[in-house]
Amino acid sequence: MTNTPWETTMIHTDLGDLAVHIVGEGSPVVAWHSMFVDSSSWSRLVPHIPDRRFFLIDAPSCGASDALTEPVNISACTRAAAQVVTALATDFGGQPIDWLGNAWGGHVGMELAATHPDMIRSLVAISAPTFPIGVALRLKVRLLLPLYRAAGARGPVRSAIMSTLLTDTTRKTDTEAVALIDDCLATAGSDATITAIRSAILNRTDLLWAAREIRCPTLFVTTDDRGEWTPEQARTAVAQMSCATEVTITDARVIPALEQPVQLATALRRFWSRSRASTSDGTPV
Repeated sequence: MTNTPWETTMIHTDLGDLAVHIVGEGSPVVAWHSMFVDSSSWSRLVPHIPDRRFFLIDAPSCGASDALTEPVNISACTRAAAQVVTALATDFGGQPIDWLGNAWGGHVGMELAATHPDMIRSLVAISAPTFPIGVALRLKVRLLLPLYRAAGARGPVRSAIMSTLLTDTTRKTDTEAVALIDDCLATAGSDATITAIRSAILNRTDLLWAAREIRCPTLFVTTDDRGEWTPEQARTAVAQMSCATEVTITDARVIPALEQPVQLATALRRFWSRSRASTSDGTPV
């Protein structure tokens, strides 16, 4: 993980004050993480991309940000994200930003790129299905929520979260990654996390409409071990978009920035290099 200190600023939004942690120098990248973690989930990736200035958002009910007072939806999160980008416009030097989103953050990024095209130069959506949560997974989540409220992230609830986010190998061998997720869960608390689960997972809507509207260079990052969002499914969405591509990270499940930061960094650097070229000469990504 990086030893470079992170500067933190608080941005007021309709969903409360959101913490934004700033690290690095270079072109701006704004990142929004997955469910069950916070901005620390990018800490293994950042050192591998030294030529970028990262603005790492703690989503509502996560990290140092305010907790949600009630469940919201992706559109509400997108409006909050737009408020963050607007508030940080001076820090960006007035230029559009590259959006980096994992799962929850990927969904926010899709809608943001579709509805605020002037803000987004390029979009990376990691482990972010364009369709709503399936019936079986929805039922599983609903059954776990009462246990979560009663006992917190322990026992079967913790096991379900870890097995959702990390591969079997990572859970067995990477104690640092497991400890990071445990720390995130402890920081958020069970009530805040349950509200976030309802907002980011249960209230997830179909976003294929947004994907079809996106005109900036877009990269869907999939993994070889997330059954809900396969590379083939992502490529089906890509085929309906004007300027998108897909890349698969191996030996990872939902958060490749934790499990395979070097692989992901390589894919991001390649995509950002191509996207800069495409926006300058008009060629597709």
